[in-house]
Amino acid sequence: MPEVIFAGPDGRLEGRYHPQPNRDAPLAIVLHPHPQFGGTMNNKVVYNLHYAFHEMGFSVLRFNFRGVGRSQGEYDQGVGELSDAAAALDYLQSINSNTRHCWVAGFSFGAWIGMQLLMRRPDISGFVSVAPPANLYDFSFLAPCPASGLIINGTADRVAPPKDVAGLVGKLHEQKGITITHTEIEGSDHFFRDEEAHMNPMLDHVKTYVSRRLTETTR
Repeated sequence: MPEVIFAGPDGRLEGRYHPQPNRDAPLAIVLHPHPQFGGTMNNKVVYNLHYAFHEMGFSVLRFNFRGVGRSQGEYDQGVGELSDAAAALDYLQSINSNTRHCWVAGFSFGAWIGMQLLMRRPDISGFVSVAPPANLYDFSFLAPCPASGLIINGTADRVAPPKDVAGLVGKLHEQKGITITHTEIEGSDHFFRDEEAHMNPMLDHVKTYVSRRLTETTR
């Protein structure tokens, strides 16, 4: 997969870009977990989400937030990381000007950043939030949430407890005009460590959901 370096708001950002041959393919960016707790674009969940989107016909970009890997800058409490994500989306759209669909997927801290990006960019047509840490971060900015999406988490997650994720989903369900699909992977921890029992079922749910949404015209 080709390595890419693109301009971020605080220096160069390092990514991996996997394009499709057709110029009007849908786009997706995948956002990684917390930089200060070992999160990188090569995290297993992020890596597998990247390839899942590519298998569905998306041109996909994942990248390292500032200060991670070869990306320049320093950790910025989520503020700078949101700007990094916006720059990544700008870069992806600049080399794929014909696309009609654009998705954002994020895992853990990346899910929190992805949901904020959703609020800033009306061109995003759908989202996948894997194990959003609703216990650690305030998601009240989703008022209203501008697009339908999938929230997926494990029932044995101690980092982002299921009750907090369920509370977030409940608040979003009250909003009109969008549909939030919520799926729980039975017995899975935060990282979906068991490939057969947890990781693969999670990815199957993502692929089923996104593939269905691509055939629909509503947001």
